[in-house]
Amino acid sequence: MQTALTSTKGQLEYRHENGEVSVVRVDIAGMGLRRVRVANLPPEVPERVLRDTMSKYGDVREITEEKWSHMCRYPISNGIQIVELQLKQHIPSHMLIVRQRVLIIYEDQPTTCYGCTEAGHQYGECPTERQRPPSKIVTN
Repeated sequence: MQTALTSTKGQLEYRHENGEVSVVRVDIAGMGLRRVRVANLPPEVPERVLRDTMSKYGDVREITEEKWSHMCRYPISNGIQIVELQLKQHIPSHMLIVRQRVLIIYEDQPTTCYGCTEAGHQYGECPTERQRPPSKIVTN
């Protein structure tokens, strides 16, 4: 199955009786193969750091840069890294990589809190943030 997924890149064509062709996504049952977009990661961060971080969530197959090729004459990196991995567990929507807060986005990703990175609530309803005392505003 893994060989078939690799050779087809997880997509096959299905021809309907009326001749229409649909692209069908093929995947192993479970979390599946995902294309994870990582934004706000400085370009000087080595690929191995991103690979090591993402390998905690699944088997990393490939890391590429997203390009603005359709808008420019030549392909230009837009600063977003694409990590293709066989997901073993969900990834929080925000995390720190080399002390830089990055945004993680992928299809069927559960909602996670910006404050505590736990699933099931958003920052406005975060029970952890509500327990913290409000910060004092200093004015001169």
